[in-house]
Amino acid sequence: MSPELLLALTVYAAVASVTPGPNTLMLLASGVNFGFVRTIPHILGVVIGFAVMVTLVGLGLVGLFLGWPATRQILQAVSVVYLLWLAWRIANAAPPEGSRQPARPFGFLLAAGFQWVNPKAWVMAVGAIALYAPGQDMASVILVAAVFTAVNIPSAALWTGMGGALRTWLESPARRRLFNRTMAFLLVLSLYPVLTGGLAGG
Repeated sequence: MSPELLLALTVYAAVASVTPGPNTLMLLASGVNFGFVRTIPHILGVVIGFAVMVTLVGLGLVGLFLGWPATRQILQAVSVVYLLWLAWRIANAAPPEGSRQPARPFGFLLAAGFQWVNPKAWVMAVGAIALYAPGQDMASVILVAAVFTAVNIPSAALWTGMGGALRTWLESPARRRLFNRTMAFLLVLSLYPVLTGGLAGG
């Protein structure tokens, strides 16, 4: 890959990663509700999970996926249900005082698995492979995954850190509740690409 193309890939990855989407909204909410340190497994799950997804898409998974329309429709349905469940979880992230079952942040595996039902992740992965590894050779695919990993780490840390910075201001139960419900609403809005355009170019 030429230096110019590598630079273009880096810019694409940075812009795609840092702009709002399901991952960034969830990391922001987790930073608010659980703090930066407790959100680290979530961050690692997003970063590594997406790198694995890009690699598998680049190695031909998307062709198999698009060849079976029923599979795509099933994934769309799962995405809708799962994102609605996550929205509910975020809306109720701050438990009532005295609750014996406090909410917990996302773990590594849950965050990594979420990439497969994340509409924005599919668009990013398919777009990156189509633009920067069209031949789908191993070296190019690995490079695309590596660049995304490099830019996803600071992006995820930034959104989590912003959430952590808001913790003091959101110590008020009423403010915390309003914030969580706003994040849940925005997460539901992120379903728009699934409901109108489908996943992976549907």
